[in-house]
Amino acid sequence: MATGRALRLQALVSFLALGGVIWWFSRQDMPALPAFEDAAGPLAAAIGLYLFATLLRGERWHRLVGRGTRADAYALTTVGYMGNNALPARAGDILKAMLTAHHGGVARRQAFGTLVAERLLDAIALGLVFAVVVAAGDLPLGLSGATVALLAGVLALAAAAVLRLAPRARGLLAALLRPSRDLIGARGAALLALSALLWFVEGAVYAVLGHVAGVPLSLSDGMYVMALANVAAMIPAAPGYIGTFDAAVVVGVRLAGAGASAVALPYVVLVRFVLFVPITLVGLVLLLARYGGIAAARAAVRARPVKAT
Repeated sequence: MATGRALRLQALVSFLALGGVIWWFSRQDMPALPAFEDAAGPLAAAIGLYLFATLLRGERWHRLVGRGTRADAYALTTVGYMGNNALPARAGDILKAMLTAHHGGVARRQAFGTLVAERLLDAIALGLVFAVVVAAGDLPLGLSGATVALLAGVLALAAAAVLRLAPRARGLLAALLRPSRDLIGARGAALLALSALLWFVEGAVYAVLGHVAGVPLSLSDGMYVMALANVAAMIPAAPGYIGTFDAAVVVGVRLAGAGASAVALPYVVLVRFVLFVPITLVGLVLLLARYGGIAAARAAVRARPVKAT
């Protein structure tokens, strides 16, 4: 019952955001898109850049887990993104952790703790990227003081709730946070640098696609829009972050000064195509060919957990 309510809430958030985007689009004039022969080169470059960012994510996952093969880490990273794009509530992350535990011979707690560490690296790296581009490009923060205060209050309440957890729950939380604590030191700094690099590369994708769609985005502008879009994508929502992602891209383009213009619609479509379609197709093929498909994934979820070593 609680799961059903959560899914309905996620759908409501997504559809409200999508409705706002559609309303905004309806007030714009449709522009002329560039001819395919003019756009093919930049589109190929954008897909190549996103491929490189995905490989960097796979390498990071391999180094975080510390076990299993590099090929599995790269493949499961793609499968996880496929799941996030096709399933609600970022379920692809859960699928990646479960398959990593099943095929990599690690405990489920360790796999999920590694997932927490990966998300922590993303949050810190995105925050640093966002702070740098806002300061260097004299761009708006995009958050009001009241919103910042609200977020701080929510984090404070969450911390207070954690402190009041039962001893057994605190033990589980400690196990999940152990991989994050292990990031303190040179290893964590190296992984943070890797995380910042992959977000820099993904920001370049946004900038390149801006030129295809006629949106005048510099590299720093592209990184700014990318950071806002991925902060929105961290919110568990409908498959493919429908609505929330699109709204964040539109808001980012507008705040970057490129955009209360008609070009935002094709820009969002291009960004969605490059970032969602190829990796979803490749991830599905890998799930079917390398990991036995949905049935095998369900079996991995039901399998007896591997004991920690």
